[in-house]
Amino acid sequence: MSINEKFAQIRRGLLEFLVLKIVSTKKVYAADILAQLSVTEFAAQEGTLYPLLSKMRREDLLDYEWQESAAGPPRKYYELTTKGREQLRETAEYWQKITGTVDSFGPR
Repeated sequence: MSINEKFAQIRRGLLEFLVLKIVSTKKVYAADILAQLSVTEFAAQEGTLYPLLSKMRREDLLDYEWQESAAGPPRKYYELTTKGREQLRETAEYWQKITGTVDSFGPR
């Protein structure tokens, strides 16, 4: 079993957190999110990201606006909602807490 297979559930669980972090910096196009993730252990495919973005929009964590593109059709640019910013804050706090707990149980 590869390391990616072994930790697939953890990676899936953290993907939403990473998307919130990426979108928190500026309005971002889905391809930009994929590009940022592609150079990490959280590389994702369109078939994973687009359903996640739709779910996050239904949960009012993200919103989007259409912007014209010189390279083709208009694009959806995502941004965090107020609820999304709150979710990001809560998740970041929880992440700090659980990593502290893990670190407290001996050597890494």
